[in-house]
Amino acid sequence: MVEINEDDRQRMIEIIRRNIVERGQHITLVTQFNNPRFAYTIGLSPTIGIELMLLGAIMYEADDLYKILNFISERLRKFPQEREISVDSFGVFQLVESQNSWTREIMLGVFDYFKTDAVVALQVIPDSEHMTIDVPDTSLPWNPSEQPIWRWLKEPWTWLVPEGSSAVTNLAALRGDAVTEASRWELDEWELFAGSGPDTPQNELRVVPIATLVGADSSLVDVLSLDVGKSLWRLSNGDAWHDW
Repeated sequence: MVEINEDDRQRMIEIIRRNIVERGQHITLVTQFNNPRFAYTIGLSPTIGIELMLLGAIMYEADDLYKILNFISERLRKFPQEREISVDSFGVFQLVESQNSWTREIMLGVFDYFKTDAVVALQVIPDSEHMTIDVPDTSLPWNPSEQPIWRWLKEPWTWLVPEGSSAVTNLAALRGDAVTEASRWELDEWELFAGSGPDTPQNELRVVPIATLVGADSSLVDVLSLDVGKSLWRLSNGDAWHDW
């Protein structure tokens, strides 16, 4: 965890306070080395009793997360009991209460800003059309064996590749299709594609922690030992890898 000195912390608190006054909430976007990115609100709980968090959902660009959370926040101010909300072109979202074992790790800014030990948080969950493998079920207690993509949220890094290793991939892989092409171009950089990487449209490319893909499919552990500059292919999930 990156240490923040007290001056920086106070500046951040002032930014949060100003955003709450001007906009009704502050939104924090967190990009970590080994976990999927996530975003959460600070400031809704004094008025409507809850905060929101949106975990993973790599189908959306980072700017989209702000738009989604801002829209839902505004809607909840008018209709605080709603738990299914349609957001323009982004789809329909379910709002599900999260377990404390998740909120304590995800919403650090909320606990720090309000100096509280208890936060009621709703996870914003995309519909099936926009669902990706990095969206956990936070209505269940955090468990590394059941949510392996998010195991590094609490556990120390143990894989024999650099911490923070990433992979360029496509939305097909992130929606659960089998990765069939694997290449390693740097010590900490891979390409992992479901189908043909060169044929992937630019708007379907994403960069994610390699832990996201390997956590979702344990058969990808083999690609962690690839030599730099080497590639593998296979026909489908569970098939043997072949040199390329």
